Amino acid sequence: MSQKLRVVVASPLDEDLCLLIEERDSRVEVIRDHDLLPVQRHPGDHQGDSAFERTPEQQRTFDALVDSADVLYGLPDESATALRRTVAANQTLRWVHTTAAGGGAQVRAAKLSDDALQRIAFTQSAGVHAEPLAEFALLGVLAGLKSLPRLQAAQARSEWQPRWTMELISDQTIVVVGLGSIGRAVAAKLALLGARVIGVHRREVEAAGVEKIVPVSQLADVASAADAIIMTLPGTEATEKMLSAGVLARVKPGATVVNVGRGSTIDEVALIAALQDGRVGYAALDVFAKEPLAPDSPLWLMPNVLVSPHTSALHPNEDRLIAELFATNAGRLLDGKPLINRIDTVEFY
Repeated sequence: MSQKLRVVVASPLDEDLCLLIEERDSRVEVIRDHDLLPVQRHPGDHQGDSAFERTPEQQRTFDALVDSADVLYGLPDESATALRRTVAANQTLRWVHTTAAGGGAQVRAAKLSDDALQRIAFTQSAGVHAEPLAEFALLGVLAGLKSLPRLQAAQARSEWQPRWTMELISDQTIVVVGLGSIGRAVAAKLALLGARVIGVHRREVEAAGVEKIVPVSQLADVASAADAIIMTLPGTEATEKMLSAGVLARVKPGATVVNVGRGSTIDEVALIAALQDGRVGYAALDVFAKEPLAPDSPLWLMPNVLVSPHTSALHPNEDRLIAELFATNAGRLLDGKPLINRIDTVEFY
């Protein structure tokens, strides 16, 4: 009998999901020691309890485990530094699955050698988070359209204001920047509600509900006619501050901005200025340039901003969906098929 694929669980994963992976393919052996991993504080908590510490002996045992793996489920301690150490120590490592949708940023931060990047396949959990993020994007768009800040302010004052009109989503032109799994889910939901959706993407893709797709070079042009702009991009050098001061200078006055991608994709200083002078009427932000968001950030106190602590992707079934994705990919690896969600180790997305 051939040797089984040795998968070492390097970040928190429930025992029932470890069993699920093994049951999906008898060629896979899942090595785990839950005592060496922090306890999850909630579903989708791949970092685990921050108070967790290993004894020196436990750390040596953990390092020995990850150094013996053919495959890692999760980054060791969700740390780029720990990944770098493990890759250097484990010359037989074949594949690392990152639990994050944007795991490319973690791999890039590890600063691995070209040899390691060619030797090891890296995958990420893109798609698992698309539906909850799309729903948060809808929340942001609707909050802007339906005068949520004004309603909340009046309620806080116990003030019954004169009636006013609210916009209809079916009358809106909405620009979705990035048409990966998240962007496509956002666009499909918006289109079902009657919105006109324009996609911004660097190439043509199939995206249900999108009226047209324009290149990134035309972002400012379409932003000038957009009632809302939704950012769904990964954090790469190419996407750094894509929603720039120059683009924000051309937005339709009062437009809504939503970010469910990465905080680095928006020039945050320029966005704050646009929120202050009314060029942007409302912003729903799940991600920020630096996290946690600094206590002195003006965004906290702005009535026209919804601050979410990078939590809108989490949902009760996230861990199971990631485990199922991993199990599918384990079979593909053993069968010599291309891996789903393989990370581009040039641009790291």
